Amino acid sequence: MAKKIKEEVIDLGNGIELTMVLIPKGKFLMGSPDDEANRQDDEMQHKVTISKPFYMGKFEVTQEQWGLLIDTNPSEFIGKKIPVTNITWDECQDFIKKLNKKTKSKFRLPTEAEWEYSCRAGTTTAYSFGDLINPSNANYSDPEKDEDSEPLPVGRYNKSNAFGLCDMHGNVLEWCNDWWDWYENYPDKDFIDPQGPSEGDSRIFRGGSCFENPSELRSAYRGNGVPSDRHEALGFRLAMTISTK
Repeated sequence: MAKKIKEEVIDLGNGIELTMVLIPKGKFLMGSPDDEANRQDDEMQHKVTISKPFYMGKFEVTQEQWGLLIDTNPSEFIGKKIPVTNITWDECQDFIKKLNKKTKSKFRLPTEAEWEYSCRAGTTTAYSFGDLINPSNANYSDPEKDEDSEPLPVGRYNKSNAFGLCDMHGNVLEWCNDWWDWYENYPDKDFIDPQGPSEGDSRIFRGGSCFENPSELRSAYRGNGVPSDRHEALGFRLAMTISTK
């Protein structure tokens, strides 16, 4: 019997909602096996334990959600349900600070480990739906498509993964909280709730986008950029710590 997915729908006002999905604690192999097609050198496989459950956004943060708290919309491709993009890592922090004040919650960016754990949802294949990808699975750059790629409204590919999350592969890149450091981030040992390096020049982003090829949508693929980077397909997805009394 499939496990029941628990969602928490948060009313942000003006008829706009934010759906968060409960992610259970667990263990997984982070990174990719040596024989995975198109694997990169910084995807060394290692055991990770996520010791506490947490919430993850069912979708990427949309422009209408962003607009409730931030006056300007920097996105190049405009639409209420399209993910907000062209935002820096620092601007994500500003949005989260305002969101936490409004909702009295503990929203944040996911760690890189939480992101991959949530994306895989118990799978060990290149993608959460298997080792092969086609245009019905995700929004990515496909040379066989007639039209140019662009970010699409969230949930357009409405088949969620086993944890109940949508669009983890493609559409827009998603900022994570961690600094990126090839040498420190993936040493040869097991981790419990890794937070990444204590400092660095670049922050991690994950998931690939509509402008990238399928290999960059793999669950293990790692991208990075300086916190001030902007990109027409770079957005974010929220995580939320479960409050304890």
